[in-house]
Amino acid sequence: MDRLQLTGIEVFAHHGVLPEEKQIGQRFLIDLDIEADLNPAGNSDSLADTIDYGGLAIKVHELVAGSRWNLIEKVAEEIAKVVLSIPLVRSVAVTVHKPNAPIPLDFDDVSVTIDRRRQG
Repeated sequence: MDRLQLTGIEVFAHHGVLPEEKQIGQRFLIDLDIEADLNPAGNSDSLADTIDYGGLAIKVHELVAGSRWNLIEKVAEEIAKVVLSIPLVRSVAVTVHKPNAPIPLDFDDVSVTIDRRRQG
């Protein structure tokens, strides 16, 4: 199976458990690793035979920016549902990075990755 990867979708959103996270908001980064059959698009050179990654990035951005959830696990689950709604997609790994999480220590990043497969 082939892979389409879309990394570093940057979204300013208001996800988090703490009141200040809900009020002030912060930056999130989203990575998608999608498994799909890209052979038809490779042969036809037609956007109709593949995944419109530009359109997908916009959908993911709108979802994450326009919603409010407590946990990044929930953010990842909702993104996976959107990606799996695309007929060509067989599976997706979604990583949600929260580089400015309210942790009182120096750290580079905190992230969660989930793997979801189309049922049936």
